[in-house]
Amino acid sequence: MKKAVFFDIDGTLWDHRMRVPESTVKAIHKLRENGQYAFLCSGRSRAAIQAKELLEDIGFDGILAGCGTYIEWEGRAVYERNLSNEELKQLFRTLREHHVQIVLEGKQYLYADLAEFGHNPYILNLKKVLGDGFAPLCARTEEYDVNKLTGYFTGENAEEMKRELSGQYELLFHTPQVFELLPKGFSKASGIQWICDYLHIAHEDTYAFGDSVNDLEMLRYVKHGIAMGNASKDVKEASDYVTSDLREDGIFNGLKHFSLI
Repeated sequence: MKKAVFFDIDGTLWDHRMRVPESTVKAIHKLRENGQYAFLCSGRSRAAIQAKELLEDIGFDGILAGCGTYIEWEGRAVYERNLSNEELKQLFRTLREHHVQIVLEGKQYLYADLAEFGHNPYILNLKKVLGDGFAPLCARTEEYDVNKLTGYFTGENAEEMKRELSGQYELLFHTPQVFELLPKGFSKASGIQWICDYLHIAHEDTYAFGDSVNDLEMLRYVKHGIAMGNASKDVKEASDYVTSDLREDGIFNGLKHFSLI
């Protein structure tokens, strides 16, 4: 039976300067040559996964983007869960009441109110990285084809906002200010479950590499969860195996440990 290996991007495949170790490229090439599946599995929306270093230099069988809200297999979309117009209208109202600057994330574009929030360092960095993939946000929600959003909280009571939204959405805070918002029930783990059902991959043949808090569900869900050496303590504790740092051949060593290459 084929095995499926799921890779987080940031802090797993590449470092904060978006440098992919040569050993990682060679290891994933070998993995696929051996007849196994390699998937990107990221919190990033599809619009934010464009780098040649990932899509061309390495190459993957599929992409799970936006924490399972968008799934590609062999270059075509096989699953999408978009936020509806009604959901977006409600979110616009609630998030603005709580002083949240938002970035809508979809298949082709990321959208932000550049006139009002364009000075925000987080948004400026996104715009620099994405270039033409970044578009201005307007008030017409029907204009958008988006799966999730990222919020930058500038208010005083995040707990009140969480109470209002947590019944309908998943909120994942990376810092006290920055969070991801997804439809309820979606995560990297839900995306893995969907593609494994689609391809008839047994749970015992699933592996994942990750380093951060939004990898926890994925690492716990798969049969073999592998934390990078540079991962946070809670990620390491939730994993079945800890490999070396990404800059110290972590992907190569992890795949080698499980006899996948």
